[in-house]
Amino acid sequence: MIKQELKKLKDEIIECRKCSLYKTRTLPVIGQGDHQAKILFCGEAPGASEDKTGHPFCGAAGKILDELLDSIKIKREDVYICNILKCRPPGNRNPQTAEIEACTPYLERQIEIIKPKAICALGNYSTGFIMEKYGLGDKIQGISKIHGQSFKTKKGPVIIPFYHPAVVVYNRTMIKVLEQDFKILKEFTK
Repeated sequence: MIKQELKKLKDEIIECRKCSLYKTRTLPVIGQGDHQAKILFCGEAPGASEDKTGHPFCGAAGKILDELLDSIKIKREDVYICNILKCRPPGNRNPQTAEIEACTPYLERQIEIIKPKAICALGNYSTGFIMEKYGLGDKIQGISKIHGQSFKTKKGPVIIPFYHPAVVVYNRTMIKVLEQDFKILKEFTK
């Protein structure tokens, strides 16, 4: 049933024309991982490597994400990884409001189908959207202030904002901050 629902969603995303990003994409990046994952990672938008392969977090930031998961003994295939946007913005620019509005119903359906215990929002755009969706808008601050904290929701998963793994690509010393933050995820693997 879950597989069928995600397949239907995938087919809709492949055919999507709700915003102009479909015109410049190579492949949509729908999501990947355990369809019954306890932990769902949500990034902002696919990059160049992701656009070529259709797989989320397969470039430099993905290698960092893999390192972080390894540091807490969680296998990538045991989590679900997706993005707010399913298509790459040209030049890796930031997601635009109209694109987020057009694409997030797909993300919302992914969350409803998978039913994770925790959603890890990677970066400011993902954190902002996820926290608003779950009634935590009053808790939104810059990622540097709320990273690694868990926020309980009234009905639904715990929300945990993290720095986007790409921060380590540009500043390798940030790996220590992210490794420390990721330790919070161990409680969701039981």
